[in-house]
Amino acid sequence: MTGPRRSEPPLPSPAPAGEGRGRVRGAGAPVPALADATRLVVKIGSALLVDPAKGAPRAAWLAGIAGDIAALRARGAEVVVVSSGAIALARRALGLTQRRLRLEEKQAAAAVGQIRLAQAWTEALSAEGLTAAQLLLTLEDTEDRRRYLNARATLATLLGLGCVPVINENDTVATAEIRYGDNDRLAARVAGMIEADLLILLSDIDGLYTADPKRDQAARHIPIVDALTQEIEAMGGDPPPGYSSGGMRTKLEAARIATGAGCAMAIAQGRTDRPLTALLEGARCTWFLPAPEGRSARKRWIAGSLAPLGTLVVDAGAARALAAGRSLLPAGVRAVEGRFERGDPVLVRGPDGAALARGLSAYASEDAARIAGHRSEEIERILGWRGRDEMIHRDDLVLL
Repeated sequence: MTGPRRSEPPLPSPAPAGEGRGRVRGAGAPVPALADATRLVVKIGSALLVDPAKGAPRAAWLAGIAGDIAALRARGAEVVVVSSGAIALARRALGLTQRRLRLEEKQAAAAVGQIRLAQAWTEALSAEGLTAAQLLLTLEDTEDRRRYLNARATLATLLGLGCVPVINENDTVATAEIRYGDNDRLAARVAGMIEADLLILLSDIDGLYTADPKRDQAARHIPIVDALTQEIEAMGGDPPPGYSSGGMRTKLEAARIATGAGCAMAIAQGRTDRPLTALLEGARCTWFLPAPEGRSARKRWIAGSLAPLGTLVVDAGAARALAAGRSLLPAGVRAVEGRFERGDPVLVRGPDGAALARGLSAYASEDAARIAGHRSEEIERILGWRGRDEMIHRDDLVLL
């Protein structure tokens, strides 16, 4: 999937030089636009979704964001939601509102609140004719290679089926303290995982300022951030009070993850009835531009940083398909050498022994050997379960 197409969104001109902008592009520089995104991740915090007085979802606000998602879907965009709110939805019901929660209490509250959160999203999205799908992930799921591949394959399948995945951190099984802002970082990891064009962090503020605008009247809004310099990072503050556990600092950490993966990011005001529609219509926000080398960074990692644990020898037809930018299918594999697991790096050689590519295998060596030379539709019959159609997907493959 290619990166976002660039166009001129109806945003205010950047502040003049010397106003604490860090590296910010000048007026007229191309920046991302929500209208151009074909795949995006929207992160929603507890403070937006939960009414603290009632300990219940803000139904009207949820209906509005569901309408926004439906409108984006109608434009041809795929949307993934990363939603906080499980713990906040359960605190009142469990009588846990008066003090800071211990880890086991947070986990118990997450177990109760996750059901309520999923129900709220199911009702809101179904009213727009959309099917919600729940995924509970942890940051470790995006760091371990096999779990990463499993999560990515599940998300790709759900999007292909027209679902709206709703992701939250799996707080109920956390083995370490549930830290502030994990869903900001998790959203950025998910954006990189699915190669999203755009990550939108909906917040209670319309972007990044040179200082906290609630405390400093001289604080200036920053419309476009070209790169995350030390000056920009120093603008992150402490987490806000209340149900929200994030803050600008974690949003800047998310920006570093997302832009480093080639994904643009926006911090936008979420306290409106239709926040995504408002962003489409030019509402003020802060755009973080993707690193120019972001999309190729992972390819360079596969090509040069991973030692192959095995080899796949392919026929001439498969070699031509790879040269044309296609995935490696089992039918084109003639031999499997070495021992490796699913997600491990392997070398691809042509029929003459020449090294053609490196990639991450979708199958362990034992299973790869069984399906080698067979058509993808035969995989389930041979293995007894249906895996990916590709031996190596083109997104996980680099030509040498």
